[in-house]
Parts: sequence; C-alpha cells; structure tokens
Amino acid sequence: MSEVGVQREGGEAATIDRASGRRRSDRVVGAGRATQGVVDQAMAVARSDRPVLLHGPEGSGKDHLARAIHAWSGRQAGAFVVVSCSSVNDNFLARELFGCSASAYPTLPEESTGGLGRAAGGTLIIDGIDTLPQALLVRLTRAVAEGTYKREGDGATSPLRARIIATAPERSIFGDPPHHAIGILPLAERREDILPLAAHFLRLYANEEGVTPVGFTSDARNALVAENWSANVRELAERVRQSIRLAGGGAISAEALMLAADADEVPSFKEAKRAFETRYVTGLLRRCGGNISRAARLAKKDRKDFYDVIRRTGVNPSEFR
Repeated sequence: MSEVGVQREGGEAATIDRASGRRRSDRVVGAGRATQGVVDQAMAVARSDRPVLLHGPEGSGKDHLARAIHAWSGRQAGAFVVVSCSSVNDNFLARELFGCSASAYPTLPEESTGGLGRAAGGTLIIDGIDTLPQALLVRLTRAVAEGTYKREGDGATSPLRARIIATAPERSIFGDPPHHAIGILPLAERREDILPLAAHFLRLYANEEGVTPVGFTSDARNALVAENWSANVRELAERVRQSIRLAGGGAISAEALMLAADADEVPSFKEAKRAFETRYVTGLLRRCGGNISRAARLAKKDRKDFYDVIRRTGVNPSEFR
C-alpha cells in the first residue's frame, strides 16, 4: 500500500491510500505537497517504459519509490532486480549489467544472464548509477536508445526488455535519450512528512516486536519535527525501531527516541542509561508476564544479574503478573 498526503481546500492535510505492494512496509508515506507531487509523477511514469532517474540524498527513499513505480506499472508481475554499482567491483560491473557467455571472465567462468536479462519483462534498478564507469554508462545509454544489447563475450544481440530505473544523488545522467527524472527532497525540507512517517514506522515495527502501538508523547512529536534528520527517512525509521525496544509499551517519549525535546535539556549519559534500563526492563517484564527467569533469558543475562538491573530501576515485577 502507499499512504500519501494530499491537500484539501483550505490547506488541511488529508490521508489517502494507494496500492503499491502487499507488504505493510510497501508504503510511500507523507502529508505534504512535495511528496504528493513525487507520488503523482511516479504514478504517471509507471505507465511508461522509458527509463527513470530518481535523484535525491542518501536515505531519502529512492529505492522505496522505485519499488512503488514497479508495483504501479504493467510490469508488476515481472522480476524486480537490483544491481548496486557501489557493491560490485568495477571489473565485473559489465558482467552484472549485461551478462556474459561462458569463460568470458576467467575468474568467474560460468555464463551469466546479467541484470538486463534477469529483469526482462520486469524492472531493473541500477542503484548509484552516478558511480558507473563512463564507458559502461555510454554502453547502457546506447542500449536504451537502440533497444538491444550484447552480453560480454557474445556477438549476438538481445532485445532490451527490462524497464530501467536508476538512482543517483543528483540529476546528472542518461545523456541524450529521453527519460523521466523525479527529485526527492531531504526529509528536513519536507517536515510535514515527519509525523506521518514516524506513525507509519511505529505501526510497522510495533507489529514486528509484538507490542501494541500507542503513539508519541507531545514532547516526542515536537522533538521529531525539530530534528535535522541528516540521514533522512532511513535514520527516522531506525530511530523509531530502537525507541520501541527501549519503551517496551506505552507512548514513545523523546527520551526513548534519543531526542531532546528542548536543545537545552539534553539528558546526561547516566540519566539516559537509567531511562534505557527502566524502559527495557518494563517492556521485557510486560512481555513475559512478570516472569523474571524468562525475561532474563530473552535479555541473554544471568538471572541474578538481571535481577540486579530490576532493582536499580525500581520496577516491580509483580505488577506485570
């Protein structure tokens, strides 16, 4: 599903759902005009087979949007293949993208279909295309323009049947052939998306942890919106995930998010550690019905050591039985 924000007349934010996958994590979430514009563009380009460039800072959601475009397209039943340029040695990138015949690479003698072949009828994501060597970029551009490509060590041409979606930090690739380009702003420049995203991640990760999501305290909501989020949506997601483990149950506080509600009210390390222990112990005891032995096993601690932690926090295990 894709959850996006739209603007009602008068500027009030509304929330709608659009399908982009079966998993709850397959959602594009937001409440602002910028995100709505991105989703509108994505749904429009999903109807095309032309290449797409998604550009924006690391962690802003480019890979997630690529998956949504695939799901909204007529290729949704086809393969969804990802080739990460940064995680493949430059010497083997041609093999990963175009494929190769047997023995074309002495150190990897087996035949390879390549990303373009594996994604035939589906979508190929080229992650970090800005790091692709220039010679391969020219070759890829030519393949897109001509609609055919050749595997390494193979003189025969193959039809290009994969839809290409590339990601990069900036809009600066693909050269002359016509393609779509969608820019994604950093999270700090679309603050109206922060709380809807945080609520989405809370529902998602609380379900994974087996707890009932309650929400965020007012201090937590203020801190979430005020935070810079230098690592963007990825950082927000991880912060919410960790806060659930710290809080265990109840509303998520700014403290559990490891955020200060006020720039002048940063807790000391000792205070933060004690708060962590209290929330961790409370969550475990609630999950274990006050059974200290079971909670100690889940915490991977000796029962006596765990009981010492309980005593430091002042939590009463009998309250959870």
